Amino acid sequence: MKKLIILLCVLLSAPLFAQQELLQSGPMLGYSEMLEVPIWLQTKSACKVKVVYWVKDNPKHSFSTDAVSTNKNDAFTAKLYADKVEPGKTYEYAVFINDKKLQFNYPTQFKTQPIWRWRADPPDFTIVAGSGTYINESQFDRPGKPYGSDYHIFESIFKKSPDLMIWLGDNTYLREPDWNSRTGIFHRNSHTRSLKELQPLLASTHHYAIWDDHDFGPNDSDGSFWNKETTLEAFKLFWPNPSFGFKELHGAISFFNYGDADFFLLDNRYYREPNKKSGSNKTMLGKEQLNWLKNALASSISTFKIVVMGGQFLNSVAAFETYSNYGFKEERDEIIDFIYRENIKNVIFLTGDVHYTVLDKLEIEGKPAIYELTFSPFTSGVNINAEKTNDTNRIPGTLVMEHNFGWMKFEGKANDRRLIVRSYNADGNQLFEYSIKASK
Repeated sequence: MKKLIILLCVLLSAPLFAQQELLQSGPMLGYSEMLEVPIWLQTKSACKVKVVYWVKDNPKHSFSTDAVSTNKNDAFTAKLYADKVEPGKTYEYAVFINDKKLQFNYPTQFKTQPIWRWRADPPDFTIVAGSGTYINESQFDRPGKPYGSDYHIFESIFKKSPDLMIWLGDNTYLREPDWNSRTGIFHRNSHTRSLKELQPLLASTHHYAIWDDHDFGPNDSDGSFWNKETTLEAFKLFWPNPSFGFKELHGAISFFNYGDADFFLLDNRYYREPNKKSGSNKTMLGKEQLNWLKNALASSISTFKIVVMGGQFLNSVAAFETYSNYGFKEERDEIIDFIYRENIKNVIFLTGDVHYTVLDKLEIEGKPAIYELTFSPFTSGVNINAEKTNDTNRIPGTLVMEHNFGWMKFEGKANDRRLIVRSYNADGNQLFEYSIKASK
């Protein structure tokens, strides 16, 4: 009798196990809005997928996204839109593949943004940010010591329960076999996204992303990269961002607002002139994107203006791919002069790229202070020589040369807002804390 019961249990659970095996990666939460939240996932083959969601602890009154059929041409990815949500609520959700519900041993839930303006103080919220995610694949990696390590950093981030996560570029590392073919580009994105340690974080935190050279193309690549339309296609398929450029502005460009902070997600690769091209007054952003950024900053009514881009902006040293190097300094100065001329307060650049973490501050008497928060790397190689650079804008005590992630909390009453910034190592131990009080 006991053997029969075991056999029946195995037979009954086999279809469920088969559907679970069809999931390649995800689910992953995309942006959070008051009336819409996208949920991304990837299957291993063509499947019908959907998400059922409900207000937390009230599963009897549920809603369903439209069902989507995944296909090879789209790397078997799907974006499922929860469009029957209400502001300021927490929802739980379930994933169905071929009408079978999947089971997860971690939370699957999301939050919609609250309506607060003209009603209450801005909401407090937390963000995690960082760059440089290298996941080893020995047959395609360089010989020698593996370049990626400390994958458990994503489990440490998950334990902090951030409201949002911003990926600051180099979110995956295209290798030589990858960047010249659609097959290779899709493979690399799929391989990185499928990391086991990453899945709980994907399922319960809202994710936003920019890109930098390694997910755009080869190392230090620029707008001349011949296959950038294919990497942009992959970026659109694998990231549920609010937008990918605007009507007349192409590229991995977007914007979102959360609480009293505006986030300007820039593309520093698609329009970039080559580093090796001679001359000064070169463009990294392109004329159209630069004009959009200026106008968007000038029109922002939010307390904080967070400019998100791949490479460092404030670093005063003309080394590597900082904005001060390779003839881009005039465009950097143009942005700074615009901020000063328009007296735009609380502008904070959020960057990655350099394989170390540091905070910078540019402060000139009579001008609004400009900050930069650089967080890098998650799992890729660490720059252990960063201490030797003579960056005059560096805030003492904020240099980190190990795998780490940035943590930010926007908090306080409407007339007393501040940003608390911390860095945590891969094990989740705090490395430093810094406070930025909002100027009025």
